[in-house]
Amino acid sequence: MNESHPSAALPPTTTAEPGEPGCAGGLTVLDPPGLPGPVDAPDGTPDARAEPSTAVQDRLAGRLSDITSLHEHTERLVRARGLAAVLDTVLASGAALLGARRGVLVTRQPGGGPGQPVGFGLDRASLGALETVPTEQSMLARLLRERDRPAQLHSRDLAEDPTTGARLRELAVHLGLGGAYGLPLATVEDGPLAAALWFYDEPAEPTACRRELARHYCEIAAPLLAKQLEADRISRTTEALRRGLLPDRLPRAAGLRLAARLVPAGLERSCGSDWYDAIPLPDGTIGLTVGSVSGDGPGAGPGSAPGAAAAMGRIRAALRAYAVLEGEDPVSVLGDLELLLKTTEPTRTATAVYAWLEPEERRITLAGAGHCPPVLVGRHGAEFVETSLSAPLGMLACWEAPGVEFTAERGDTLLLYTEGLARRCGPTLHAGQANLRRAAADAPRDVRIDPDRLCAHLLAVCPDPEAGGAATDDLMLLAARFE
Repeated sequence: MNESHPSAALPPTTTAEPGEPGCAGGLTVLDPPGLPGPVDAPDGTPDARAEPSTAVQDRLAGRLSDITSLHEHTERLVRARGLAAVLDTVLASGAALLGARRGVLVTRQPGGGPGQPVGFGLDRASLGALETVPTEQSMLARLLRERDRPAQLHSRDLAEDPTTGARLRELAVHLGLGGAYGLPLATVEDGPLAAALWFYDEPAEPTACRRELARHYCEIAAPLLAKQLEADRISRTTEALRRGLLPDRLPRAAGLRLAARLVPAGLERSCGSDWYDAIPLPDGTIGLTVGSVSGDGPGAGPGSAPGAAAAMGRIRAALRAYAVLEGEDPVSVLGDLELLLKTTEPTRTATAVYAWLEPEERRITLAGAGHCPPVLVGRHGAEFVETSLSAPLGMLACWEAPGVEFTAERGDTLLLYTEGLARRCGPTLHAGQANLRRAAADAPRDVRIDPDRLCAHLLAVCPDPEAGGAATDDLMLLAARFE
Protein backbone atom coordinates (compact mmCIF):
# COMPACT_ATOMS: atom_id res chain seq x y z
CA MET A 1 0.00 0.00 0.00
CA ASN A 2 1.43 3.34 -1.03
CA GLU A 3 0.68 6.72 0.40
CA SER A 4 1.53 10.31 -0.40
CA HIS A 5 1.63 13.15 2.08
CA PRO A 6 0.55 16.71 1.39
CA SER A 7 4.14 17.87 1.38
CA ALA A 8 5.24 15.22 -1.11
CA ALA A 9 5.53 16.06 -4.78
CA LEU A 10 2.55 14.97 -6.81
CA PRO A 11 3.22 12.24 -9.35
CA PRO A 12 3.76 13.50 -12.87
CA THR A 13 0.76 13.45 -15.12
CA THR A 14 1.00 10.77 -17.77
CA THR A 15 -0.55 10.41 -21.15
CA ALA A 16 -4.13 9.17 -21.06
CA GLU A 17 -4.71 5.52 -21.69
CA PRO A 18 -6.49 4.62 -24.93
CA GLY A 19 -10.22 5.11 -24.52
CA GLU A 20 -9.84 6.85 -21.14
CA PRO A 21 -12.37 9.69 -21.06
CA GLY A 22 -11.64 13.11 -19.67
CA CYS A 23 -7.86 13.04 -19.39
CA ALA A 24 -5.62 15.57 -21.08
CA GLY A 25 -2.60 13.80 -22.45
CA GLY A 26 0.26 15.33 -20.53
CA LEU A 27 -1.55 18.59 -19.67
CA THR A 28 -3.10 18.94 -16.22
CA VAL A 29 -6.29 20.83 -15.49
CA LEU A 30 -4.30 23.40 -13.54
CA ASP A 31 -1.82 24.25 -16.29
CA PRO A 32 -1.82 27.93 -17.29
CA PRO A 33 -3.90 28.75 -20.34
CA GLY A 34 -0.83 29.64 -22.43
CA LEU A 35 0.13 26.60 -24.46
CA PRO A 36 3.59 26.08 -25.92
CA GLY A 37 3.68 26.99 -29.61
CA PRO A 38 6.30 26.68 -32.31
CA VAL A 39 9.66 28.05 -31.19
CA ASP A 40 12.15 29.61 -33.59
CA ALA A 41 15.86 28.82 -33.44
CA PRO A 42 18.32 31.72 -32.97
CA ASP A 43 18.98 31.83 -36.72
CA GLY A 44 15.28 32.33 -37.41
CA THR A 45 14.54 28.84 -38.68
CA PRO A 46 11.83 26.83 -37.01
CA ASP A 47 13.07 24.66 -34.14
CA ALA A 48 12.86 20.99 -35.07
CA ARG A 49 11.90 20.27 -31.49
CA ALA A 50 8.80 22.46 -31.77
CA GLU A 51 5.64 20.47 -31.09
CA PRO A 52 3.40 19.93 -34.13
CA SER A 53 0.22 21.99 -34.06
CA THR A 54 -1.95 18.86 -34.21
CA ALA A 55 -0.39 17.58 -30.98
CA VAL A 56 -1.06 20.94 -29.31
CA GLN A 57 -4.67 20.77 -30.45
CA ASP A 58 -5.01 17.26 -29.09
CA ARG A 59 -3.62 18.36 -25.75
CA LEU A 60 -5.94 21.36 -25.68
CA ALA A 61 -8.92 19.13 -26.47
CA GLY A 62 -7.88 16.75 -23.69
CA ARG A 63 -7.56 19.59 -21.21
CA LEU A 64 -11.00 20.88 -22.17
CA SER A 65 -12.39 17.39 -21.63
CA ASP A 66 -10.82 17.31 -18.15
CA ILE A 67 -12.34 20.64 -17.18
CA THR A 68 -15.73 19.70 -18.61
CA SER A 69 -15.82 16.42 -16.69
CA LEU A 70 -14.80 18.08 -13.47
CA HIS A 71 -17.38 20.83 -14.00
CA GLU A 72 -20.20 18.33 -14.59
CA HIS A 73 -19.45 16.40 -11.43
CA THR A 74 -19.10 19.61 -9.43
CA GLU A 75 -22.50 20.78 -10.69
CA ARG A 76 -24.06 17.52 -9.48
CA LEU A 77 -22.51 18.08 -6.09
CA VAL A 78 -23.83 21.64 -5.83
CA ARG A 79 -27.33 20.45 -6.72
CA ALA A 80 -27.31 17.75 -4.01
CA ARG A 81 -29.56 18.58 -1.08
CA GLY A 82 -28.89 17.23 2.39
CA LEU A 83 -25.94 15.41 3.89
CA ALA A 84 -26.92 11.95 2.62
CA ALA A 85 -27.26 13.22 -0.95
CA VAL A 86 -23.87 14.98 -0.77
CA LEU A 87 -22.12 11.83 0.50
CA ASP A 88 -23.73 9.69 -2.21
CA THR A 89 -22.75 12.21 -4.87
CA VAL A 90 -19.14 12.36 -3.71
CA LEU A 91 -18.86 8.59 -3.87
CA ALA A 92 -20.54 8.26 -7.27
CA SER A 93 -18.60 11.12 -8.87
CA GLY A 94 -15.30 9.91 -7.43
CA ALA A 95 -15.95 6.45 -8.83
CA ALA A 96 -16.69 7.91 -12.26
CA LEU A 97 -13.55 10.06 -12.28
CA LEU A 98 -11.36 7.18 -11.13
CA GLY A 99 -13.01 4.51 -13.26
CA ALA A 100 -13.86 2.47 -10.14
CA ARG A 101 -16.91 0.29 -9.58
CA ARG A 102 -17.36 0.44 -5.81
CA GLY A 103 -16.57 2.72 -2.92
CA VAL A 104 -17.05 3.49 0.76
CA LEU A 105 -17.03 6.78 2.64
CA VAL A 106 -17.00 7.60 6.35
CA THR A 107 -17.28 10.94 8.10
CA ARG A 108 -15.11 11.82 11.06
CA GLN A 109 -16.83 11.67 14.43
CA PRO A 110 -16.19 14.28 17.16
CA GLY A 111 -13.89 11.82 18.93
CA GLY A 112 -11.83 11.37 15.79
CA GLY A 113 -12.94 7.91 14.72
CA PRO A 114 -14.89 6.93 11.61
CA GLY A 115 -18.65 7.12 11.61
CA GLN A 116 -21.25 4.94 9.92
CA PRO A 117 -20.02 3.93 6.45
CA VAL A 118 -21.83 4.97 3.28
CA GLY A 119 -21.41 2.64 0.33
CA PHE A 120 -21.42 2.84 -3.46
CA GLY A 121 -21.95 -0.49 -5.20
CA LEU A 122 -21.68 -2.26 -1.83
CA ASP A 123 -24.56 -3.92 -0.01
CA ARG A 124 -25.17 -3.65 3.73
CA ALA A 125 -23.43 -6.93 4.48
CA SER A 126 -20.28 -5.79 2.65
CA LEU A 127 -20.26 -2.49 4.54
CA GLY A 128 -20.66 -4.36 7.81
CA ALA A 129 -17.74 -6.60 6.92
CA LEU A 130 -15.52 -3.61 6.13
CA GLU A 131 -16.34 -2.19 9.57
CA THR A 132 -14.60 -5.20 11.14
CA VAL A 133 -11.20 -4.11 9.82
CA PRO A 134 -9.05 -3.11 12.84
CA THR A 135 -8.19 0.56 13.08
CA GLU A 136 -4.48 -0.09 12.58
CA GLN A 137 -5.27 -1.80 9.25
CA SER A 138 -7.95 0.61 8.10
CA MET A 139 -7.06 2.82 5.16
CA LEU A 140 -10.03 5.04 6.03
CA ALA A 141 -8.76 5.59 9.58
CA ARG A 142 -5.37 6.68 8.23
CA LEU A 143 -7.05 9.20 5.93
CA LEU A 144 -8.93 10.66 8.93
CA ARG A 145 -5.82 11.38 11.00
CA GLU A 146 -5.44 14.84 12.41
CA ARG A 147 -1.66 14.56 12.04
CA ASP A 148 0.49 12.71 9.50
CA ARG A 149 -2.53 12.38 7.27
CA PRO A 150 -1.60 11.06 3.81
CA ALA A 151 -2.74 13.04 0.78
CA GLN A 152 -3.71 9.75 -0.88
CA LEU A 153 -3.54 6.00 -0.35
CA HIS A 154 -3.49 3.36 -3.04
CA SER A 155 -2.91 -0.34 -3.39
CA ARG A 156 -2.78 -2.11 -6.73
CA ASP A 157 -3.91 -5.44 -5.24
CA LEU A 158 -5.40 -5.46 -1.75
CA ALA A 159 -5.42 -9.27 -1.54
CA GLU A 160 -1.68 -9.51 -2.19
CA ASP A 161 -0.47 -6.30 -0.53
CA PRO A 162 1.37 -7.24 2.71
CA THR A 163 1.05 -3.70 4.05
CA THR A 164 -2.76 -3.78 4.16
CA GLY A 165 -3.10 -6.23 7.07
CA ALA A 166 -4.48 -9.74 7.29
CA ARG A 167 -8.15 -8.82 7.87
CA LEU A 168 -8.27 -6.42 4.93
CA ARG A 169 -6.58 -8.96 2.65
CA GLU A 170 -9.10 -11.58 3.74
CA LEU A 171 -12.03 -9.28 2.97
CA ALA A 172 -10.53 -8.32 -0.38
CA VAL A 173 -10.67 -11.98 -1.41
CA HIS A 174 -14.14 -12.53 0.08
CA LEU A 175 -15.69 -9.39 -1.45
CA GLY A 176 -13.80 -9.51 -4.72
CA LEU A 177 -11.91 -6.26 -4.22
CA GLY A 178 -8.91 -5.68 -6.46
CA GLY A 179 -7.10 -2.36 -6.37
CA ALA A 180 -8.04 0.52 -4.07
CA TYR A 181 -7.53 4.28 -4.06
CA GLY A 182 -8.39 6.58 -1.17
CA LEU A 183 -8.53 10.32 -0.56
CA PRO A 184 -9.28 12.48 2.48
CA LEU A 185 -11.81 15.29 2.39
CA ALA A 186 -10.39 18.04 4.56
CA THR A 187 -10.19 21.81 4.84
CA VAL A 188 -7.61 24.02 6.50
CA GLU A 189 -10.23 25.40 8.91
CA ASP A 190 -11.99 22.14 9.84
CA GLY A 191 -9.28 19.54 9.39
CA PRO A 192 -10.31 16.04 8.26
CA LEU A 193 -14.04 15.78 7.57
CA ALA A 194 -14.35 12.44 5.81
CA ALA A 195 -12.41 9.77 3.97
CA ALA A 196 -13.35 7.97 0.77
CA LEU A 197 -11.99 4.71 -0.62
CA TRP A 198 -12.79 3.42 -4.10
CA PHE A 199 -12.29 -0.17 -5.27
CA TYR A 200 -11.56 -1.83 -8.58
CA ASP A 201 -12.81 -5.32 -9.36
CA GLU A 202 -9.35 -6.43 -10.52
CA PRO A 203 -5.82 -5.52 -9.48
CA ALA A 204 -5.43 -2.00 -10.85
CA GLU A 205 -4.72 1.58 -9.91
CA PRO A 206 -5.86 4.84 -11.47
CA THR A 207 -3.65 6.74 -13.87
CA ALA A 208 -2.01 9.93 -12.71
CA CYS A 209 -4.53 11.92 -14.71
CA ARG A 210 -7.51 10.24 -13.00
CA ARG A 211 -5.89 10.73 -9.60
CA GLU A 212 -5.44 14.40 -10.24
CA LEU A 213 -9.06 14.86 -11.31
CA ALA A 214 -10.28 13.01 -8.22
CA ARG A 215 -8.05 15.08 -5.93
CA HIS A 216 -9.28 18.35 -7.42
CA TYR A 217 -12.86 17.15 -7.07
CA CYS A 218 -12.38 16.28 -3.39
CA GLU A 219 -10.76 19.68 -2.77
CA ILE A 220 -13.92 21.31 -4.16
CA ALA A 221 -16.22 18.93 -2.29
CA ALA A 222 -14.59 19.36 1.13
CA PRO A 223 -15.88 22.88 1.99
CA LEU A 224 -19.37 21.97 0.73
CA LEU A 225 -19.29 18.86 2.89
CA ALA A 226 -18.18 20.94 5.88
CA LYS A 227 -21.29 23.12 5.55
CA GLN A 228 -23.56 20.09 5.24
CA LEU A 229 -22.03 18.42 8.28
CA GLU A 230 -22.49 21.59 10.33
CA ALA A 231 -26.09 21.98 9.16
CA ASP A 232 -26.78 18.33 9.97
CA ARG A 233 -25.25 18.69 13.43
CA ILE A 234 -27.38 21.76 14.18
CA SER A 235 -30.51 20.06 12.85
CA ARG A 236 -29.99 16.91 14.93
CA THR A 237 -29.27 18.93 18.06
CA THR A 238 -32.33 21.10 17.53
CA GLU A 239 -34.58 18.13 16.87
CA ALA A 240 -33.29 16.39 19.98
CA LEU A 241 -34.11 19.48 22.05
CA ARG A 242 -37.47 19.73 20.35
CA ARG A 243 -38.35 16.13 21.11
CA GLY A 244 -37.22 16.75 24.67
CA LEU A 245 -40.08 19.24 24.99
CA LEU A 246 -42.57 16.41 24.43
CA PRO A 247 -43.36 13.39 26.65
CA ASP A 248 -40.71 10.70 26.70
CA ARG A 249 -43.35 8.15 27.71
CA LEU A 250 -47.13 7.94 28.09
CA PRO A 251 -48.79 7.29 31.47
CA ARG A 252 -50.57 4.06 32.31
CA ALA A 253 -54.11 4.01 33.59
CA ALA A 254 -56.43 1.14 34.42
CA GLY A 255 -58.90 0.59 31.60
CA LEU A 256 -57.02 2.76 29.10
CA ARG A 257 -54.24 2.10 26.55
CA LEU A 258 -52.41 5.01 24.98
CA ALA A 259 -50.18 5.34 21.93
CA ALA A 260 -48.70 8.27 20.01
CA ARG A 261 -46.78 9.03 16.83
CA LEU A 262 -44.74 12.10 15.97
CA VAL A 263 -43.06 12.76 12.62
CA PRO A 264 -41.62 16.27 12.88
CA ALA A 265 -40.93 18.39 9.84
CA GLY A 266 -37.45 19.84 9.63
CA LEU A 267 -37.20 23.22 11.30
CA GLU A 268 -35.71 24.70 8.14
CA ARG A 269 -39.02 23.94 6.35
CA SER A 270 -41.59 23.92 9.14
CA CYS A 271 -44.00 26.79 9.65
CA GLY A 272 -44.90 25.89 13.23
CA SER A 273 -44.55 23.31 15.96
CA ASP A 274 -47.03 20.70 17.22
CA TRP A 275 -47.42 19.11 20.64
CA TYR A 276 -49.18 16.17 22.23
CA ASP A 277 -49.52 15.21 25.86
CA ALA A 278 -51.22 12.73 28.18
CA ILE A 279 -51.51 14.11 31.71
CA PRO A 280 -52.30 11.91 34.71
CA LEU A 281 -54.53 13.96 37.02
CA PRO A 282 -54.74 13.71 40.84
CA ASP A 283 -58.17 12.03 40.83
CA GLY A 284 -57.04 9.16 38.57
CA THR A 285 -58.43 10.63 35.36
CA ILE A 286 -56.40 11.49 32.26
CA GLY A 287 -56.09 14.71 30.27
CA LEU A 288 -55.24 14.36 26.57
CA THR A 289 -54.22 17.20 24.32
CA VAL A 290 -52.79 17.90 20.90
CA GLY A 291 -52.15 21.29 19.38
CA SER A 292 -50.08 23.41 17.07
CA VAL A 293 -48.31 26.74 17.54
CA SER A 294 -47.77 28.85 14.45
CA GLY A 295 -44.86 31.24 13.98
CA ASP A 296 -44.53 34.95 14.68
CA GLY A 297 -48.05 35.89 13.79
CA PRO A 298 -50.15 35.34 10.64
CA GLY A 299 -48.17 34.55 7.51
CA ALA A 300 -45.04 33.55 9.38
CA GLY A 301 -42.69 31.38 7.36
CA PRO A 302 -40.13 28.66 8.04
CA GLY A 303 -37.66 31.12 9.54
CA SER A 304 -39.91 31.41 12.61
CA ALA A 305 -40.10 27.66 13.25
CA PRO A 306 -37.39 27.51 15.97
CA GLY A 307 -39.18 30.25 17.89
CA ALA A 308 -42.47 28.41 17.48
CA ALA A 309 -40.87 25.23 18.85
CA ALA A 310 -39.70 27.11 21.95
CA ALA A 311 -43.16 28.65 22.36
CA MET A 312 -44.69 25.18 22.02
CA GLY A 313 -42.65 24.00 25.00
CA ARG A 314 -43.83 26.92 27.11
CA ILE A 315 -47.47 26.52 26.11
CA ARG A 316 -47.48 22.78 26.73
CA ALA A 317 -45.98 23.30 30.19
CA ALA A 318 -48.66 25.86 31.01
CA LEU A 319 -51.41 23.57 29.74
CA ARG A 320 -50.20 20.79 32.03
CA ALA A 321 -50.51 23.14 35.00
CA TYR A 322 -54.01 24.23 34.00
CA ALA A 323 -55.02 20.57 33.51
CA VAL A 324 -53.92 19.65 37.01
CA LEU A 325 -55.88 22.59 38.47
CA GLU A 326 -59.11 22.27 36.45
CA GLY A 327 -58.63 19.35 34.06
CA GLU A 328 -62.22 18.13 34.28
CA ASP A 329 -63.36 21.36 32.55
CA PRO A 330 -61.74 21.50 29.08
CA VAL A 331 -63.33 24.86 28.27
CA SER A 332 -61.68 26.46 31.32
CA VAL A 333 -58.34 24.86 30.48
CA LEU A 334 -58.35 26.27 26.93
CA GLY A 335 -59.71 29.60 28.14
CA ASP A 336 -56.82 30.01 30.57
CA LEU A 337 -54.38 28.93 27.86
CA GLU A 338 -55.78 31.55 25.49
CA LEU A 339 -55.33 34.27 28.10
CA LEU A 340 -51.74 33.21 28.69
CA LEU A 341 -51.03 33.13 24.94
CA LYS A 342 -52.34 36.66 24.41
CA THR A 343 -50.41 37.93 27.41
CA THR A 344 -47.03 36.25 26.92
CA GLU A 345 -47.02 35.29 23.21
CA PRO A 346 -48.95 38.14 21.55
CA THR A 347 -47.55 37.50 18.06
CA ARG A 348 -48.43 33.81 17.98
CA THR A 349 -51.58 31.76 17.55
CA ALA A 350 -52.37 28.17 18.40
CA THR A 351 -54.96 25.53 17.67
CA ALA A 352 -55.69 22.93 20.32
CA VAL A 353 -58.03 20.23 21.52
CA TYR A 354 -58.15 19.11 25.14
CA ALA A 355 -60.05 16.00 26.31
CA TRP A 356 -60.72 14.84 29.87
CA LEU A 357 -61.11 11.06 30.15
CA GLU A 358 -62.61 9.09 33.02
CA PRO A 359 -61.37 5.56 32.17
CA GLU A 360 -63.62 3.52 34.47
CA GLU A 361 -66.84 5.17 33.29
CA ARG A 362 -65.46 5.71 29.76
CA ARG A 363 -66.65 9.29 29.98
CA ILE A 364 -65.11 11.90 27.69
CA THR A 365 -65.43 15.69 27.88
CA LEU A 366 -63.55 17.78 25.36
CA ALA A 367 -63.28 21.19 23.75
CA GLY A 368 -61.44 22.45 20.68
CA ALA A 369 -60.03 25.75 19.49
CA GLY A 370 -59.81 25.89 15.70
CA HIS A 371 -58.54 22.31 15.66
CA CYS A 372 -59.31 19.22 13.59
CA PRO A 373 -62.22 17.22 15.06
CA PRO A 374 -61.24 14.02 16.89
CA VAL A 375 -62.26 10.63 15.50
CA LEU A 376 -63.94 7.93 17.58
CA VAL A 377 -63.18 4.45 16.23
CA GLY A 378 -65.60 1.70 17.26
CA ARG A 379 -66.56 -1.81 16.27
CA HIS A 380 -68.96 -0.54 13.60
CA GLY A 381 -66.76 2.10 12.01
CA ALA A 382 -65.42 5.56 12.81
CA GLU A 383 -67.06 8.96 13.20
CA PHE A 384 -66.00 12.51 13.91
CA VAL A 385 -66.56 14.00 17.36
CA GLU A 386 -67.86 17.34 16.17
CA THR A 387 -66.57 20.12 18.37
CA SER A 388 -68.31 23.43 17.81
CA LEU A 389 -66.70 25.81 15.37
CA SER A 390 -64.26 28.09 17.18
CA ALA A 391 -61.33 30.31 16.33
CA PRO A 392 -57.73 29.41 17.15
CA LEU A 393 -56.36 30.71 20.42
CA GLY A 394 -55.07 34.26 20.24
CA MET A 395 -57.10 35.29 17.18
CA LEU A 396 -60.13 37.00 18.77
CA ALA A 397 -60.61 39.46 21.60
CA CYS A 398 -62.08 36.66 23.70
CA TRP A 399 -62.11 32.95 22.95
CA GLU A 400 -65.07 30.86 23.99
CA ALA A 401 -66.64 27.58 22.89
CA PRO A 402 -68.90 25.00 24.52
CA GLY A 403 -67.58 21.61 25.52
CA VAL A 404 -68.75 18.24 24.22
CA GLU A 405 -69.52 15.34 26.56
CA PHE A 406 -70.25 11.70 25.63
CA THR A 407 -69.67 8.12 26.78
CA ALA A 408 -67.56 5.69 24.74
CA GLU A 409 -68.15 1.97 24.40
CA ARG A 410 -65.71 -0.61 25.67
CA GLY A 411 -63.16 -1.17 22.89
CA ASP A 412 -63.62 2.31 21.36
CA THR A 413 -60.52 4.33 20.46
CA LEU A 414 -60.35 8.13 20.51
CA LEU A 415 -57.95 9.64 17.94
CA LEU A 416 -56.55 13.14 18.35
CA TYR A 417 -54.38 14.47 15.53
CA THR A 418 -52.97 17.70 14.15
CA GLU A 419 -53.56 19.42 10.83
CA GLY A 420 -50.31 18.16 9.33
CA LEU A 421 -51.56 14.56 9.35
CA ALA A 422 -54.92 15.52 7.84
CA ARG A 423 -53.25 17.46 5.03
CA ARG A 424 -51.00 14.50 4.33
CA CYS A 425 -54.07 12.32 3.78
CA GLY A 426 -55.68 14.38 1.04
CA PRO A 427 -55.37 17.33 -1.34
CA THR A 428 -57.36 19.58 1.02
CA LEU A 429 -57.84 19.69 4.77
CA HIS A 430 -61.47 18.55 4.54
CA ALA A 431 -60.63 15.69 2.15
CA GLY A 432 -57.70 14.65 4.33
CA GLN A 433 -59.88 14.47 7.43
CA ALA A 434 -62.43 12.34 5.57
CA ASN A 435 -59.72 10.01 4.26
CA LEU A 436 -58.24 9.66 7.74
CA ARG A 437 -61.62 8.74 9.22
CA ARG A 438 -62.21 6.24 6.41
CA ALA A 439 -58.76 4.68 6.90
CA ALA A 440 -59.48 4.24 10.61
CA ALA A 441 -62.88 2.68 9.90
CA ASP A 442 -61.45 0.28 7.31
CA ALA A 443 -58.51 -0.85 9.45
CA PRO A 444 -58.44 -4.63 10.14
CA ARG A 445 -59.88 -5.65 13.48
CA ASP A 446 -56.52 -6.78 14.88
CA VAL A 447 -55.19 -3.31 14.09
CA ARG A 448 -58.14 -1.41 15.58
CA ILE A 449 -57.84 -3.16 18.94
CA ASP A 450 -54.19 -2.10 19.34
CA PRO A 451 -53.74 1.70 19.52
CA ASP A 452 -50.05 1.48 18.71
CA ARG A 453 -50.65 -0.56 15.56
CA LEU A 454 -53.55 1.72 14.63
CA CYS A 455 -51.27 4.76 14.75
CA ALA A 456 -48.70 3.02 12.56
CA HIS A 457 -51.45 1.89 10.16
CA LEU A 458 -52.85 5.40 9.71
CA LEU A 459 -49.43 6.85 8.97
CA ALA A 460 -48.79 4.10 6.43
CA VAL A 461 -52.09 4.35 4.53
CA CYS A 462 -52.18 8.15 4.32
CA PRO A 463 -49.31 8.87 1.92
CA ASP A 464 -48.14 12.34 1.10
CA PRO A 465 -50.16 13.52 -1.94
CA GLU A 466 -47.08 15.38 -3.14
CA ALA A 467 -44.76 12.39 -3.39
CA GLY A 468 -41.18 13.35 -2.82
CA GLY A 469 -42.06 16.78 -1.50
CA ALA A 470 -40.49 18.00 1.72
CA ALA A 471 -42.94 18.02 4.63
CA THR A 472 -43.72 21.47 6.03
CA ASP A 473 -46.04 20.31 8.83
CA ASP A 474 -45.48 18.02 11.78
CA LEU A 475 -47.47 14.78 11.79
CA MET A 476 -49.00 14.16 15.21
CA LEU A 477 -51.35 11.37 16.32
CA LEU A 478 -52.53 10.39 19.82
CA ALA A 479 -54.77 7.36 20.40
CA ALA A 480 -56.59 6.26 23.55
CA ARG A 481 -58.45 2.92 23.65
CA PHE A 482 -60.91 1.97 26.39
CA GLU A 483 -60.32 -1.61 27.52
